[in-house]
Amino acid sequence: MGNISPLLNRIDGRLRFLGSCWRWSDVMAIQTKHICIEEERHVRANDRDYNERFSYADNHIKTAKYTFYTFLPVNLFEQFQRFANAYFLVLLILQLIPEISSLSWFTTIVPLVLVLTITAVKDATDDYFRHKSDQQVNTRQSQVLIKGKIQNEKWMNVRVGDIIKLENNQFVAADVLLLSSSEPYGLCYIETAELDGETNLKVRQALTVTSDLGADVSKLAEFNGEVICEPPNNKLDKFIGTLYWKDNKYSLDNEKMLLRGCILRNTEWCFGMVIFAGLQTKLMQNCGRTKFKRTSIDRLMNTLVLWIFGFLICMGITLSIGNTIWEQRVGRDFWAYLLWDKLLSSPVFSGFLTFWSYIIILNTVVPISLYVSVEVLRLGHSYFINWDRKMYYSRKDTPAEARTTTLNEELGQVEFIFSDKTGTLTQNIMVFSKCSINGKTYGDVYDDFGHKVDITEKTPCVDFSFNPLMDRKFNFHDSSLVEAIKLEEPLVQEFFRLLALCHTVMPEERSEGELVYQAQSPDEGALVTAARNFGFVFRARTPETITLYEMGQFVTYQLLAILDFNNVRKRMSVIVRNPEGQLKLYSKGADTIIFDLLDQSNEELMYTTSEHLNEFAGEGLRTLALAYKDLDEDMFDEWMKKLLFASTSLNNREESLGALYEEIEEGLMLLGATAIEDKLQEGVPETISCLTLANIKIWVLTGDKLETAMNIGYSCNMLRDDMNEVFIISGHTLLEVQRELKNAKERIMGPSRDRFSSGQDVGKTDMYASDSVFEETIIAEYALIINGHSLAHALEADLEQILLDVACLCKTVICCRVTPLQKAQVVELVKRHKRAVTLAIGDGANDVSMIKTAHIGVGISGQEGMQAVLASDYSFAQFRYLQRLLLVHGRWSYHRMCNFLCYFFYKNFAFTLVHFWYGFLCGFSAQDVNEQYSLRYPNLYRPGQLNLLFNKRKFFTCTLQGVCTSFVLFFIPYGAFLSAVRDDGSHITDHQSFAVTIATSLVIVVSVQIGLDTNYWTAVNHFFVWGSLAVYFAILFAMNSDGIFRIFPSQFPFVGTARNTLNQKSVWLVILLTTVVCTMPVVAMRFLKTDLHPTQTDKVRLLQQATRRQGPQEQNLRRVRRTSSRRSAYAFAHQQGYGELITSGKNMKVHTSSTSAFPGNSLGRTHSSSSWIESMLKKRGDSNSAVEAEETTDSGITDQTRVDVLSEHSLETLYTN
Repeated sequence: MGNISPLLNRIDGRLRFLGSCWRWSDVMAIQTKHICIEEERHVRANDRDYNERFSYADNHIKTAKYTFYTFLPVNLFEQFQRFANAYFLVLLILQLIPEISSLSWFTTIVPLVLVLTITAVKDATDDYFRHKSDQQVNTRQSQVLIKGKIQNEKWMNVRVGDIIKLENNQFVAADVLLLSSSEPYGLCYIETAELDGETNLKVRQALTVTSDLGADVSKLAEFNGEVICEPPNNKLDKFIGTLYWKDNKYSLDNEKMLLRGCILRNTEWCFGMVIFAGLQTKLMQNCGRTKFKRTSIDRLMNTLVLWIFGFLICMGITLSIGNTIWEQRVGRDFWAYLLWDKLLSSPVFSGFLTFWSYIIILNTVVPISLYVSVEVLRLGHSYFINWDRKMYYSRKDTPAEARTTTLNEELGQVEFIFSDKTGTLTQNIMVFSKCSINGKTYGDVYDDFGHKVDITEKTPCVDFSFNPLMDRKFNFHDSSLVEAIKLEEPLVQEFFRLLALCHTVMPEERSEGELVYQAQSPDEGALVTAARNFGFVFRARTPETITLYEMGQFVTYQLLAILDFNNVRKRMSVIVRNPEGQLKLYSKGADTIIFDLLDQSNEELMYTTSEHLNEFAGEGLRTLALAYKDLDEDMFDEWMKKLLFASTSLNNREESLGALYEEIEEGLMLLGATAIEDKLQEGVPETISCLTLANIKIWVLTGDKLETAMNIGYSCNMLRDDMNEVFIISGHTLLEVQRELKNAKERIMGPSRDRFSSGQDVGKTDMYASDSVFEETIIAEYALIINGHSLAHALEADLEQILLDVACLCKTVICCRVTPLQKAQVVELVKRHKRAVTLAIGDGANDVSMIKTAHIGVGISGQEGMQAVLASDYSFAQFRYLQRLLLVHGRWSYHRMCNFLCYFFYKNFAFTLVHFWYGFLCGFSAQDVNEQYSLRYPNLYRPGQLNLLFNKRKFFTCTLQGVCTSFVLFFIPYGAFLSAVRDDGSHITDHQSFAVTIATSLVIVVSVQIGLDTNYWTAVNHFFVWGSLAVYFAILFAMNSDGIFRIFPSQFPFVGTARNTLNQKSVWLVILLTTVVCTMPVVAMRFLKTDLHPTQTDKVRLLQQATRRQGPQEQNLRRVRRTSSRRSAYAFAHQQGYGELITSGKNMKVHTSSTSAFPGNSLGRTHSSSSWIESMLKKRGDSNSAVEAEETTDSGITDQTRVDVLSEHSLETLYTN
């Protein structure tokens, strides 16, 4: 591979970088071909010479296409790859040949140069900003260990094998192996929102042997370990490698890697060894290739232009044959009257020259002005989007932005929307909304008459000023809960005491009284913050204690056990001893699980709480049940002995521990339930409902867990309990997934097998003949939910078709735990098998791949940076603006473009074919309905999806109308002028008078036609339509004036022709007759069609006219309340492993700022390396029964229980997500 290094360096120049993501070029296929053949990677620390032998990618980035010297030739080469530009270049060359040219060459070169210049300026501007972006990214500073010193180096100079230093809140520049950090035991905290969309913190831990290196630069410089690992791949949650150092080898996994795109949080510093850089990082491997996006109208126009060019050739051949025959038979008789320099000896050669001459004369049938006009129209539509105040988000001062001008009309044809969840549909903010305590609900607000009122921004919040440690961002509106706290109601206090104790949150006191909670899930952070504001402040923890600030007093609880969450238990519990010496077990989890563990005396309270849970769930809130239990001292001692034995068992350890956990958790006493709102962005349910009415299918592709995504689905009304069935595909093997998909398809198609067929696109051909299908989709509604590991199998070639069939038969599709690459694969699947326009919308770097893949990419500037915005075609701040972008701007753009193209082709055929007929005898539009009605009647969007307004049939209709118009324009004046005379009796049949009459008739006819095509008249319309007529007459009279003749006598010799022709009454009668004959059939056809077969647009337009004086009515799309047993999504947002981390003390700093606040207690004590089970047994005199559990050090890493039973030998073990 050393031989291809120069080639790869050149290819690297073609790489595109966007934000923190690469923009791939087609050349990347060559580089990938060479690089990805490696079966394993060898990287040696601090040894660039060794690593450079493998030609690994570096961090240098180049997205710009041109340099100063290559811009002109490369840009011209690209532009002349467009058929139209090449065609007009050939035409220009033909016009330079005097024998065949009947038009001046400047009539072609001026518009051609104008088009090339405008495009070149646009490309140069875009490339200039790419150069600036490249410069900004490549010159970012990174601290690299070089020759024993920490030096500041640019990102572009970082190489594989380098040791780099990262500091708090910095982006990770490459995929690095964590060596050491400022935290105990080599821990560090990262935020992976750029990778998976999750903003909760994750923990990574260095190997013990490398964490001892610390920040000692000399030791780090001497580190020469070699890593042998997997080759570059796109698996974000997997890494397999081995570190060889000092004759020992150490296994490496994903928990020891910091991936590019992550942000270092709550860690002062860390050192890492670069394993993958640049394109080969896992984030870049998940980024799709940048594709040139073209609209369906663009593709159709290219086809039509080829057809028109063929038609032009046929006309030229027809006229050239006619010329040959004419020259051979009668042409000789006219030679005396023609001012030729020399006679043509061959009629065939004359026909050959005539062919090329007519190609030039009739070239306007393929006008270059078409492309100029289309680009101007698109540019105007882009400005309409940018200027739309209703898509401006004032809170962040963020307007909507059309980042491309080439896709506007395709916004009116979207059939599939692929949306991210976190930060796109939701705000990624969890809020404690309501709760139920001892059978009473809190959180609602009532007026003086006892009626519930809606909570708005103007609703007064509860005053928490009694609590000096309150979180000022926390809002709650029901003051009765604060009153219950102040009255010291025991169960209310116990409720919030549970929330303050039963969690895995880590506190950080940055200054006196300024608490910051680091939670592994936003749900836990919301609950602990709620307890904090209601007077139960979680202040500090050690591996053995938890300290609260309860209603103004410090209280320390002894932490005896954490029975942590997992996906089977769906709950977590803690066992503590309070200052009075009482043993308490506090538990929280899914209500269906907690209710099964309750004591029988709780039956009535359970039913009441269940009703409250149903009410909370109906509002789309994430619910959780809370319970507690008083423990007997002797029973607890006996249980601890069983637990120690089970935790050291080699067989069925997980099952034994689970049974013991359940044993001590039986007989719980119910306290109540919490309801957390995963706050949706404003207007999300209404937007989804409106888009669904427009027959747009919305698929959610998210990295979140299945249950969390389902809960959001219910909140958005995408999932409802009245759906016929919700299919969950969760198979782990290809056969399991295939069986589940087939079963789902059979359940859907069983009662209506004859109506559907595999892969058939129902209702695609007839917009208004699909009532039965529409009723079927309303009556039988299904939803498909598929997990990431199942989706990986379903996207294989054998199953992708059945996946698509089932998904398209379902009203809602949600894909969970998907990687960025899988998002792109799903979009590509629909693009490949469905002739439909797709749109992808997201806000994070993990959405960039699908945004690039879809026909249209939309970025939301949200919580996760600007990577999605930079990769998008359109951007705005809120999901709800998508409704207006599609149903208003998209629909208007599509209608305007289609109307413009139909008129343009009609006009040009009418104009050009007049010359064709002569050869035998001489040898804008605005919107149709306003924006309120466009939003009120989403089914008006349907014609764009079906591509009804401009297609091949429409083109032939317009062409036929143009041909007929040209026929009338020529032969009515021709027939009239055969015997017409002037007022003085002289003939008016000279060629110039004939040309003026036809040209005037043409301009008037096409002006009347555009007036008929205009549905909404404004001052701008009037100015341009009638102004065009005025300009025509002004130019006509100027070209036939004495003044222009004196300046250019050879070019404009026909003085007074226009004046002498248009002052004749017979000429105006001919013009009037021609106009009436051309336009009356069109008026009659449109009247009959609107009256007998009105479209939906016609109906709404009439309704709009009838109700014009009435104020616009807002559509009432309210959120549907539901009752569901699928409630406790909170527990599923939790992750396994934090309990072990806390009880082991690995994440506890020796000195914290909170230590000084509690002198004399155990907060400042350095924690023991023994487990909490051993500590408890030692305190009880049973330390002899403590045994070592060394066998769990390696084999049990991924299946660790939540109880830390590890000895000092197991410090390298860390939970896995």
